[in-house]
Amino acid sequence: MSKLHLVFGGRVTDPQTLDFVDPSKLDVVGIFPDYASAENAWRSAAQRTVDDAEMRYVVVHLHRLLEPDLA
Repeated sequence: MSKLHLVFGGRVTDPQTLDFVDPSKLDVVGIFPDYASAENAWRSAAQRTVDDAEMRYVVVHLHRLLEPDLA
């Protein structure tokens, strides 16, 4: 199975959490076939909003959600 990774982000209520203000307005950057390309996309998205402390971007390991017993 491919090790898929999802990169997304949005405005959070507190920069210390992942409590998104409005999940319907999340910026979905994309789904990537490996961690390296996902990390590059995450860095690029995070860099665009570096001056906004209330914006957070994350990498989600989709393969771990799809096949939790393999982790």
